[in-house]
Amino acid sequence: MAYELYYWPEIQGRGEFVRLALEEAGAEYVDVARRRGGVAAMQRLMDGAAAPHPPFAPPFLQDGNVLIAQTANILFYVGRRLGLAPREEAGRLWAHQLQLTIADIVDEAHDTHHPIASSLYYEEQHDEARRRAADFVANRIPKYLGYFERVLERNPQGNRHLVGRRTGYCDLSLFQLVAGLRYAFPAAMARLEPGFARVVRLHDRVAARPRVAAYLQSPRRIDFNEQGVFRRYAELDREA
Repeated sequence: MAYELYYWPEIQGRGEFVRLALEEAGAEYVDVARRRGGVAAMQRLMDGAAAPHPPFAPPFLQDGNVLIAQTANILFYVGRRLGLAPREEAGRLWAHQLQLTIADIVDEAHDTHHPIASSLYYEEQHDEARRRAADFVANRIPKYLGYFERVLERNPQGNRHLVGRRTGYCDLSLFQLVAGLRYAFPAAMARLEPGFARVVRLHDRVAARPRVAAYLQSPRRIDFNEQGVFRRYAELDREA
């Protein structure tokens, strides 16, 4: 049976981290909400009308009778099944830890344009967003990318991957993180990237992988836009 992925149909968002894993593995899946009636089906699952353990919010993944929510949790579930995570428990937990760290910076990236409340428009928190983004660019991006740079450097099985010697879901997610930061903060990333050469090389290797490259050129890949996690506002793309 095909996996059923549920996520908002017009944005990449957090669902994109799951899509990349499914695409890299060549897994059969259905992007449910992009089909007719799919958003309503997604909302029924969230309302609990069609699931005994309803998810709080997308993304979530249906695999037969199993329904899994939260991006890192989904990737932890499919990682071993798709050959994108180590077989041994210690390696799987290490990959999960890295994915949760990626989730942390993704949340911080979101909060640069919605630092007060997600229910408010960007224009209603513009001044606060500028302050939050200035700190994110000056301090938080370098801190996170520096961490992943060190993880790559210290991988005992070579510095081409975050975990082990094969491409895993963490590598795909780090690719998506860099791509999203480049979209939202192009000037800042142009300044910062020379200091994180291993991270940049990993991004480039993932982008060149045959299935990922084909996916990125296909209509299945939704463009970055100002409705997703990574949003481009020129006034936020600077240091304080």
